[in-house]
Amino acid sequence: MNKDELLEKLGIDHPIIQAPMGGGPTTPELVAAVSNAGGLGSLAAAYLKPSEIIDAIQRIRLLTSKPFNVNLFAGGYQSDTNFDAQPMLDVLAEIHAELGLPAPIRPTVAPNPFSDQFEAVIEARPPIFSFTFGIPSEKSMERLRKRGITTLGTATTVGEARLLASARVDAIVAQGSEAGAHRGTFTGSFDAAMVPTRQLVREIAELLPIPVIASGGIMDGREVAEELALGASAAQLGTAFLCCPESGASAAYKRAILDTKEDCTVITRAFSGRPARGLMNTFIAKLKDRENVILPYPQQNALTRAMRNAAAKQENAQFLSLWAGTGVSRTRSLPATELMMRLTCEIEKTNFAK
Repeated sequence: MNKDELLEKLGIDHPIIQAPMGGGPTTPELVAAVSNAGGLGSLAAAYLKPSEIIDAIQRIRLLTSKPFNVNLFAGGYQSDTNFDAQPMLDVLAEIHAELGLPAPIRPTVAPNPFSDQFEAVIEARPPIFSFTFGIPSEKSMERLRKRGITTLGTATTVGEARLLASARVDAIVAQGSEAGAHRGTFTGSFDAAMVPTRQLVREIAELLPIPVIASGGIMDGREVAEELALGASAAQLGTAFLCCPESGASAAYKRAILDTKEDCTVITRAFSGRPARGLMNTFIAKLKDRENVILPYPQQNALTRAMRNAAAKQENAQFLSLWAGTGVSRTRSLPATELMMRLTCEIEKTNFAK
């Protein structure tokens, strides 16, 4: 399948996919705006309840008749309770007091939500389903195919891409080391999976007969065109869309992104227990060299939620998870439709220049 065939399969006019960004940024309004502009809007549904997934999909369908994508976490969930939470509770106690919150308590271990979320996806039947942190079961993949749902799987290494190919995904999202937010790694070590986007795209495109979608540090149309020249069929951009007015990112989050003048992103486990790239702030610095007190995902994520929610309301970016890719200083605050127009013009100019 070549680039044009993938775009046709996805039902989009331009090789631009708005990345699913969990925690609120990917509102139905943002998803629909990108899809209406000829790209592929993506709903991050990993933190939504099944009923919320169905409601969000219904809202998207009211706003667009174009294809869109729904994303879930298909792995990485640890239900083990054999850990000492007290050191982390001690760290958070001081912060909770500063934010006017009650003292933190040990998080309860909730069941993995994927199965119920997946059933909601099957019921709602979005045109496209993407996943990260792992691969759904063979039976689940077959159910998606029977429903006519196109599938996109995330790989951070060539080895993971081979596993996705064996699972018969329709395209592979090559998440390079520059990507913002959570690393999608599901085999091997996270450190070994820190492969630059360009290298990862080129290697997967050369080895596997499956369309590749470049993801990681891509901020403008020129960079999209460069990834296409390396063998990608499309590019997925997340940070580039964070400051659109349709984005649900908090005011403090958007301000921190727009105030950034250089790449000051780091990989941290501080907020969720799973490695993710974001802007350096007080909370990350507080846990530097104290990795041993951080709880596993999703327990750490649950434990820091009250802090993050309060920080967002108080517009205090020092205790927010400010996920962003390495090109963050070039983020543009534009309506999604206008940003899509600029991106497509930049792609055309770059291709013309060649």
